[in-house]
Amino acid sequence: MPASAAAAGSGSSPGDTTAPLVHITYWAAARSITGTTTEDISARNGTELLEALRRCYGSRFAALLDRSVLLVNGVQVPSRSVASLELAAGDTVEVLPPFAGG
Repeated sequence: MPASAAAAGSGSSPGDTTAPLVHITYWAAARSITGTTTEDISARNGTELLEALRRCYGSRFAALLDRSVLLVNGVQVPSRSVASLELAAGDTVEVLPPFAGG
């Protein structure tokens, strides 16, 4: 995990214990861009999480994220609901980019 990723999500100091640690799993192209399969990031809600990921991985990942499906604890979150999503310690978020094939 990039050193900045865990701290970047909280929007405050790296020692902030109020933002829960969320487990992120990257699939396919998301894994290629991030260079990792999983990592933990501090974020209180969907907005903080998305901002942290975009900051950490840049515009290419941000564009992919805009087209991806997010699963939180195995349940798909509609894109219009991600910003209002509240996260808790230990939640698992999966980033599923569009898949090719048939």
